[in-house]
Amino acid sequence: MQIMQNDAVTLQCPNDLCKATNTEDDKFCQRCGMPLIKRYLWAVGEEIEACQIGELVAERYLLKSNRIFLDTKPGLLPEAPYLDISNAIKPYLRLVAYRLQVPQVYGLLPLRQGRNGTELLLLEQAPIYTEAVPLEGQLMPELTRVWKEASSIRQLNWLWQIAQLWQPLSTEGVASSLFETQLLRVEGSVLRLLELRLDSSSVPTLSQLGQSWSQLVVEAKPSIARFLEQLCLALQQGEVQSAEQLVAILDRGLVEAESSQARSLKISTCTDTGPSRQRNEDACYPPSHTTIAKPPEPIALAIVCDGIGGHEGGNVASNLAIETLQQQIQQLPLDDAHLNATTLSNQLERFVCVANDKISQRNDNEYRQGRQRMGTTLVMALGHLHEVYIAHVGDSRAYWITRTGCHQITLDDDVASREVRLGYAFYRDALQQSSSGSLVQALGMSAFVHPTVQRFVLDEDCVFLLCSDGLSDYDLVDQCWETEILPILDGKVDVATASQRLVEIGNTQNGHDNVTVGLVYCQVSYSEPGTTVSNSLSQASGILESSSPAATVLQDTNAPQLVDTASKLNTQLLPSQTAPRRLFVPILLAIILLLGLGGGLLLAYLASQERLPPWANFGFSPKDARSPNSVSPATETPVSSSLPLSSLNKGALLKTTSEVVLSRTAKRQDEASTSPNQQRFSPINGVLPAGSVLQVLDQQSNPQQGDWLNLKVCSIPRTRTGVTKPNSAQNTSAPKTGNVQPSPTRSNSMAATGSRLLQPGEEGLISTTNIERLVLPISSLEPEQLGKCLAPTTVGGESQPERN
Repeated sequence: MQIMQNDAVTLQCPNDLCKATNTEDDKFCQRCGMPLIKRYLWAVGEEIEACQIGELVAERYLLKSNRIFLDTKPGLLPEAPYLDISNAIKPYLRLVAYRLQVPQVYGLLPLRQGRNGTELLLLEQAPIYTEAVPLEGQLMPELTRVWKEASSIRQLNWLWQIAQLWQPLSTEGVASSLFETQLLRVEGSVLRLLELRLDSSSVPTLSQLGQSWSQLVVEAKPSIARFLEQLCLALQQGEVQSAEQLVAILDRGLVEAESSQARSLKISTCTDTGPSRQRNEDACYPPSHTTIAKPPEPIALAIVCDGIGGHEGGNVASNLAIETLQQQIQQLPLDDAHLNATTLSNQLERFVCVANDKISQRNDNEYRQGRQRMGTTLVMALGHLHEVYIAHVGDSRAYWITRTGCHQITLDDDVASREVRLGYAFYRDALQQSSSGSLVQALGMSAFVHPTVQRFVLDEDCVFLLCSDGLSDYDLVDQCWETEILPILDGKVDVATASQRLVEIGNTQNGHDNVTVGLVYCQVSYSEPGTTVSNSLSQASGILESSSPAATVLQDTNAPQLVDTASKLNTQLLPSQTAPRRLFVPILLAIILLLGLGGGLLLAYLASQERLPPWANFGFSPKDARSPNSVSPATETPVSSSLPLSSLNKGALLKTTSEVVLSRTAKRQDEASTSPNQQRFSPINGVLPAGSVLQVLDQQSNPQQGDWLNLKVCSIPRTRTGVTKPNSAQNTSAPKTGNVQPSPTRSNSMAATGSRLLQPGEEGLISTTNIERLVLPISSLEPEQLGKCLAPTTVGGESQPERN
C-alpha cells in the first residue's frame, strides 16, 4: 500500500484557543503543547476513485493512500446529514455498542463541484494503525494472513468474536460482512471489521459461515484442528442452529485450551476528592491505595462507582453499591471450571439488580423524590479463568489497553449514545445537544435497569482501566494512556504508581470532579497444548452429535447450582440489547396461548416497535411499568378501547395506564435551522406515573412528527399520606455531567433534561402514535381526581370544558 508524506500539509491544533499549525511529525502542538490528534479515516463509496493520493479534499482531508484519509483539522466537527440518515449508515449507528470490532461513522465528505455533489462516508476506529511506526496510517492485516502464526487459543478467540457478532449483524442486515476475508482484520487478539456490507436478497446462514471457516481449518493449530473440523461440518449440515449455540460450543473449546495457560491479575485503585469538590462521592473496591493480586487472593474484583445526589447522598449510594456487589460476588465459585460463562453473566446482571434494589429502598425509606434521590454509576471488572467480565451502568468507563492500542469498551448510558443507538444521529452531532451528557440510567434511580455485561478472552498481557468521568472527560485517557499505562506492560511502572499518577492527571488537566481509578493488570503465559488437550477438544466436539445440541451446550449439568436472586428482586432486568427479537417469539406465543386477547395486544404492541431495541425507552418511559397507585377502576367508566384516541375532542379525559413522558413541543428545532449544531429533538417536559388523569386541550399537527395532543395534568395518584409516592422510574434519566460541558454539580444539572414529576395544572404534548398504549379514555371521575381540570360538557356536538 502506498503511503504518501506531504510536507506541505499541516495538522491544526484541536485546542479552540490555539488552532496553531503543526507538521505531521509533531506529537504535541508547538505553540500550546496540547497532544495532537492523528485521526485516520476509512472512506466508503465509489466516488473515492476520483480522488488522487496526496490530494487535500474539502480543504481538510488528506488522502494518504487508497481509501485512507487523514483529518488535518480534527478539532472541527465533520459534516453530518441535516435530516434523514440513509439505511446504509444506520447499521453502523445501531451497532455502536460493538465498536471494538465495528468501525463507527465519523462524518460525510462532500466532494468538490464537478462530481455531482456526491459524498463519501468516513469511518473512524477502522482497523488502521495510528501509533505503530512505521505502520502508522496502514491497514491492519487480514485474519487469513496471520491465522497460521497465531496460537490455538487466539485462533479460537477470533472465531468466538465472529460468533458473538453474528446475531447483532444479522439483525441489522449486514452479517455477510463476516464472510468477506478482506474485511476481517486483526489487531493482536482483537478481530476488527474494515466496513459493513449490506446483505443481498438472500439471508446469510450459519451454514455459509461454516463453509467460510472450513478454509481456516487447514492451517489451524494441531491441538484444535479436529475440533474446528467437526464444528465447521456441523455448521454446514445445519446441526448448529443458533448463534448462541455456536458461542457456547466455542466457549467449551476455549475452556479446554486455556488449561495450558497461566494467568495472574494485579489490581490497584485510587480515588481523590479533586480540587473543586468539598466531598468525594466516588467509591472504589479494593479500597483506595490498595493493591491485591490473584493468586494468592481468591477473587480478582475491581469496582468504580460515581455517586449521584451531591451532599444528599451520592457517596452513600456509591458505597452501598460496592458493599452489596462485593457481598454478592463472594457467593460465586470462581475457581470452579464448570461455572460456565452464561451462568456467570446472568448472575452478575442480577447482582447489579440487587444493588439497585438496595439503593432504591434506601431512597424510599428516606422519602427521597426527584432530584433528592441518590444513585450511582457502576463499572466493574471480574476475573474468571481465561476471561475478564466487565459490568457497566452509567457513564463511568472501562478501557482495554494492549501493546497495540487503547480501546474504550463501555458505552456511556447517556442521551448522546442513546440517539446513536437508535440510528437518529452521528455521535459527534449528538454531542452538540444541550442534554447530551445526561444519564438515561443509573443504579438507584429506577425500578428498571439494564446492566451491560461483556466478556474478554485473555490471550496476551493487557490492562483494564476503570475510571469515573473525572478522568475520562475531554478524552483525557486517549491522550495519556501511551505514557502512563503502556509502561505497565513493559514492567517499567507498577499498577499502584500508575493509578496514583492517573488521579493526579485527572485533577490537574480536568479538575472539575472527583477522580477514581482502578487498574487490572493481566499477565498471560501460554504454551501450545499437547496431544492430551487435543484429544480432550475432540471429545468436547462430541456435543455436536447430540440429538438436542442446544440443550446439551446451553444447560451444563456440571455447572454449580447458584441461588437465583431474581425472584426476590423488585428491579426489572431489561432484556439484553444484543438479544435478537426472534428469540422472544416462543415467549410471545406462550403469552398469546395463556392470555388470549391480552397476549395478542402485546404482540401487536411489540410489532409496532419494529427495529426499536428493548432498552430504547428505559431511561424516560418504561412502557410496561405499572404503578401501585393506580386509582381503582370502580371510580371511572372506561370508554371502548376501540375508540381512536387521535380523534378525541377538546375536553376529553384520559387516565395513564403506565408511566408517560410529555414533551414541551412537538416541533423539531432543526426544521427552523440549517445549522447542524442545533438540537434535533424536542426536549422532555416531565413524567407522569400510572393512574394520572389528563384532559385534552387541543390537537397539533406537524408534517415531520405527525399528530400530537396537548394535554393538561388534572391530578396524579396519591398515597394514603397524601404525598405522591416516590416513583424511581421518573428519575431514570437523572442527568450527569457529560463529556462536553461538565457542570459544577451533578444534582444541579438534573433540570437539563426536564426529567421530573409533572404536577397538576401543568401542560405537555404526546404523539398520538404512542398514546393509545399509554392511556385509557374515561367518561367520569371523582371530584378529587378531576383536580385542576374542569368537568367536560357537550356543546354543539363537541366536548368542551365546563366554565364557571
